Amino acid sequence: MLVTGCSSGIGAATARLLRDAGWTVYPTARKPEDLDALRADGFDPVALDLADPDSVAQAADAVLARAGGRLGALVNNAGYCQAGAMEDISRAALRAQFETNVFGLHDLTRALLPAFRRQNHGRIVNVSSVFGRLAAPMVGSYCASKFALEALSDALRIELRGTGIWVALIEPGAILSHFRKNAAETLARSVDREQSAYGSTYAHEIERRRRQVKKADFFTRPPEDVARRIRHALESPRPRRRYRVTPAAALAELAARWIPAALTDRLLARRVPPRTPDTSGGSR
Repeated sequence: MLVTGCSSGIGAATARLLRDAGWTVYPTARKPEDLDALRADGFDPVALDLADPDSVAQAADAVLARAGGRLGALVNNAGYCQAGAMEDISRAALRAQFETNVFGLHDLTRALLPAFRRQNHGRIVNVSSVFGRLAAPMVGSYCASKFALEALSDALRIELRGTGIWVALIEPGAILSHFRKNAAETLARSVDREQSAYGSTYAHEIERRRRQVKKADFFTRPPEDVARRIRHALESPRPRRRYRVTPAAALAELAARWIPAALTDRLLARRVPPRTPDTSGGSR
């Protein structure tokens, strides 16, 4: 089985839980130091950068070679969050978000599907998000990529009906990981804060996320909670189409289905930070 994005968080927890359950797990990571850490943990990792088509093709070939051409499952977990107001997201930043979260994931899945078809079985588990069901301000690029992933997964599952191959979606809410800190670093690199109406808010948020230390509570759950749902999607004779993890994920589903959009807009608008005052004498 191939599990992507295993440097930390959900991917690392999933790789360990599945290995302990008896699976042969090939975890992926992008950075050499993360690959070394996985080797030190007893894994045989595969280098993978989803934004690079050549890396995707090489990773698919490598895992199939190591597995003797047979593969039980693929867990598409790797991804990142491009934070920032939509007016501040450049075409390049939006493209980069989709290259990793959607296009690279789709490439990898297509590369491994022939092996699943030859053996007439396989499980594909795509890790989406609460933001794949309900869009929120200041993370619109990430939401768009997860909305796209949900649609691709649903279409693929229907197309594969009767083949023995099942596609499931995992929809986590807040999970203990480096997700928020990594999102802050991406924001710092990719958004022109000097020209943004939210410049001072961005600066404050970046520093806050860098210092933030989260703990598990009712709303923020450890990554092992997600790993257990992934295991169910892989091993159950009757896997679900969607697995919601954390109360926020369940609430988002209810909101998307039953709460009027006008009320949802009003509630989510409270998440929009104040704009930086314009002292130039012009309008911003």
